[in-house]
Amino acid sequence: MAKKAASKTPAKSAPAKPNTKPRDVKTIGKLRDLAVAVSKRAHSGKEPVIDIPTRTKSNTIWNKKRGILEMGDAAATRELFNLNQAKQFMQTMLHASTIKDLIEADKTSSLRGVFYKAKHTVAGTKENTFDTQDESDPILEDLEVTLGALREELHVFAENRGAMVGNVTLTDKGDDIDCRRMGSGGYALPSIVEPDVIQFKKCEAKFVLHVEKGTVWNRFNEDRFWEKNNCILTHGAGQPPRGCRRLLQRLNQELKLPIICLLDCDPWGHYIYSVIKQGSISLAFESSRLAIPEAKFLGIRAKDYEDCELPEAVKIDLTDTDRKRAGEIAAYPWFEGHKGWQKEIQAMIDNGFKMEVESLITKDISYVTEEYVPQRLEEEDWLE
Repeated sequence: MAKKAASKTPAKSAPAKPNTKPRDVKTIGKLRDLAVAVSKRAHSGKEPVIDIPTRTKSNTIWNKKRGILEMGDAAATRELFNLNQAKQFMQTMLHASTIKDLIEADKTSSLRGVFYKAKHTVAGTKENTFDTQDESDPILEDLEVTLGALREELHVFAENRGAMVGNVTLTDKGDDIDCRRMGSGGYALPSIVEPDVIQFKKCEAKFVLHVEKGTVWNRFNEDRFWEKNNCILTHGAGQPPRGCRRLLQRLNQELKLPIICLLDCDPWGHYIYSVIKQGSISLAFESSRLAIPEAKFLGIRAKDYEDCELPEAVKIDLTDTDRKRAGEIAAYPWFEGHKGWQKEIQAMIDNGFKMEVESLITKDISYVTEEYVPQRLEEEDWLE
């Protein structure tokens, strides 16, 4: 006698564990809603689709009152039966499944790990679900905006980048970290710095000095600038990652510490400041938890070549790309009506060259820590 066919009833998701965080219950609910919406369309004979909010400049709104970039309402429909979109549709659902598994197992994974978890060859073909991580990461960002959930809520983290040292003690997953005693390397900034992971235990610092690169940060740390000037010293290894920007915002909002930036005098340094202050176009949906409208730009400035009597050798000629980028940044709504920033960017263009913070070493190896920054702080000589 033939065996009865197995039931086709879809298996229900495992119930939430008793200690499941409220935000995890909420995210699982959003994932389930996404799956149900796709399933209902399929069972009703309609094409499965997903509406993905558009992460482009045209869908970015400058909220002048709040001083941050925000995402607009525009969205693009991702269709399963569209040959140009079918693979991305499948990739989106694959990552949604992986995220659900991570949350239910109370585990986290790196961006790289999520890529490998979803990467395999489709049965009966030579086609891979993903070929490179460059395909995978944007799909995860699509899921973030579609679900209205932060990457941390998806249990996904990026590689640690950046460091911190100074007069603050924090608790990281139950471990007390005294940032005065972190040696030459400092406290490595993690990707996930939300309040349920990191809490501020004690802070005596009066401000945060954020520098662009680790090489500059090393000079400030070695000279114990943070100790002499009662501050916290951070860097983001160039363009600061989300973890760094989120921590800076928390230091600003929760501890009321001014965020003062020391960046290169070039379009890249100006852009980094813009991202720290107002947010970025691609991550406009996260500006409310990343942007710091009160952040200040201390230097390095176009006027410093003459004011600091720097030698000819520090000049780095502006390229055509630099000039074009400078013009684009000057046209940003938050810089467009700012006389100080218009003057600063134009002065750099008129100079015809850019400068790095490291150029100040031509004065003296500790000139930047012992004279340049202390004098600027005392005179409150910065751009906002």
